[in-house]
Amino acid sequence: MRGRFAPSPTGSLHLGNLRTALVSWLQTRTAGGDWLVRMEDLDRVTSSAAHEAKQLADLAALGMHSEVPVVRQSERFELYYDAIATLRRLGRVYECYCSRREIREAAQAPHDHEGDAYPGTCRELTAARLAELRAVGRQPALRLRSDGERFVIDDLIAGRYEGAADDVVIQRNDGVPAYNLAVVVDDGAQGITHVTRGGDLLTSAPRQRLVQQLLQIPAPYYAHVPLVVGADGTRLSKRHGAVTLADLAAIGVSAQQVSKMLMESLRTSANTEFHVAEVPREPWACTPDLPDLG
Repeated sequence: MRGRFAPSPTGSLHLGNLRTALVSWLQTRTAGGDWLVRMEDLDRVTSSAAHEAKQLADLAALGMHSEVPVVRQSERFELYYDAIATLRRLGRVYECYCSRREIREAAQAPHDHEGDAYPGTCRELTAARLAELRAVGRQPALRLRSDGERFVIDDLIAGRYEGAADDVVIQRNDGVPAYNLAVVVDDGAQGITHVTRGGDLLTSAPRQRLVQQLLQIPAPYYAHVPLVVGADGTRLSKRHGAVTLADLAAIGVSAQQVSKMLMESLRTSANTEFHVAEVPREPWACTPDLPDLG
């Protein structure tokens, strides 16, 4: 078994991030496997070495250490471009010139695609229309051409989930490989067998399964951890107060106390065997400004 935690180094890890990391670490440790950290720093504008160092320090403060050298996506673009070339050879890539505004407007019109799936505006552009768009200098994103594929995900926490793979972006219009491609390539290259991550990414699993299938990458087991929410029921953020280790330390809460609090939220402890299937399926409502940690 090989698990991973893959944050974006764009800021401090909050309790929701740390709780997800802890689930992955406990799951892997219980099985006697390897656990690693990968930095998803595709966007070099918002990512920084300082954020990376702080995130690694916070994980270490809770006893979590990568068992292999940390991999950074910013150093692996050639792998992603090779994967895109493979998808091109399969006839699965097309240029998309849609702006975000145009996609939003298309999504508001009557359609028969699922949820937030791309409506396929650029799927069948004529050669003449492509020439026009290229002539005015618009830079295209690259999208994966799906073919109605549906996938069933037997999630280790969320249970059975079925969804369609849509025409997801695999390269942004600035030439940067996109998350849904890079994460699949990296998980395959690093031999990841168990992907444990936030519950908001469950709907991405079908599109990533299609990329795995096309690139002949073994599908991992998935475990999507329910999100952490504030006392008002909304997703945890800075507006909820002390949500990072630094915030909590400032009000006298130690890393050891945070670890205990997170363990209790998962209905486990350092002295009991962890079972990922027993992770609560509902969001965890956290009030970190008023910790009752003993």
